[in-house]
Amino acid sequence: MTGRLYVGAISGTSVDGLDLALLEVDEAPRLHGARTFDLPEALRGTLLSLGQPGNDDIDTLGRADRALGSFIGDAVNDFLDEHSVTAGNVTAIGSHGQTVRHRPEGDQPFTLQIGDPNRIAERTGITTVADFRRRDMAAGGQGAPLVPPFHEALFRSSNEDRAVLNIGGIANLTLLPADSARPISGFDTGPGNGLMDEWIQKTRQEPFDQQGAWAAEGQVNDELLKVLLADAYLHRPPPKSTGREHYNLQWLASLNSELPAGAADTQATLCAFTAESVAQALHRWAPGIRRVLVCGGGRLNRTLMQALSESANLPVTTTDAEGFDGDSIEAAAFAWLAHQTISGLPGNEPSVSGASGYRVLGAVYPGLPR
Repeated sequence: MTGRLYVGAISGTSVDGLDLALLEVDEAPRLHGARTFDLPEALRGTLLSLGQPGNDDIDTLGRADRALGSFIGDAVNDFLDEHSVTAGNVTAIGSHGQTVRHRPEGDQPFTLQIGDPNRIAERTGITTVADFRRRDMAAGGQGAPLVPPFHEALFRSSNEDRAVLNIGGIANLTLLPADSARPISGFDTGPGNGLMDEWIQKTRQEPFDQQGAWAAEGQVNDELLKVLLADAYLHRPPPKSTGREHYNLQWLASLNSELPAGAADTQATLCAFTAESVAQALHRWAPGIRRVLVCGGGRLNRTLMQALSESANLPVTTTDAEGFDGDSIEAAAFAWLAHQTISGLPGNEPSVSGASGYRVLGAVYPGLPR
């Protein structure tokens, strides 16, 4: 290895596990390993609850912050042991933690991620960088998405305009023009897997729709789909970002539209909603895109991928086909962002977030003396 090693850690909007990635940063980022650690069920339940408006108990928040920080630290230690990497060989950990509230609009915008970085640094002995989003927001940005500059480093091509689509709980796009003189852009398109996951958990007590098999059994309800696609967020121009605070089953129930009689039909309609909202975003704000590269858990949902390809009328493939594991990109991105911070380099992209300028992101929590 000739570059410096970083570990990235994130629990995303799906809250389906802690993703870790070991990244070497030299002239180009190189992934040396990745793994998803299952969250303890009690902690996962608390994090899901805290992500919903109204669940604002400070004691619960404080305990979850402590527990998640300790869990991340222990998981990083196990992960490094698996790869025979000592703490002394890791420059820093980039920990996104778990977003429990994201309010980028209004008179007092804010965003909050938990997973105490002090505990990560104590348990691992490794310098930890965390709290990446709030500096961008303080500079007038959305604080999200932050991954597009990393997408650019991996996937920008001079041969075609490309989009990278991450489908986690929320779906977000990175738009990569072939012309290097044009800035990249990116934004949250709306729901990803989140609504589908919530619906199948409620009705079938299953964590997610394996390969979209249940959605494939149902029929799309065109009337409900039309109501869903009328949501005001979808029609706002970028920069913009959203989260589970908006797209959740309470929101679905508030639409004053009767759900289809069959639960599978609702699942099919929610799947179509994700695909169509992404396709409409591409057509509105990126008409020159020639290829879509998909990462995140949603790329494994065959029904969703087929619907996306048909709605977008574009070649749709995965980042795996381009040589980078689609499950590890977000964790690797926060390893890369830690490198940016430690190097005194900006991590945000104003053309994406709407910030007033480039900023070095995150706070640094020093590791133990070596």
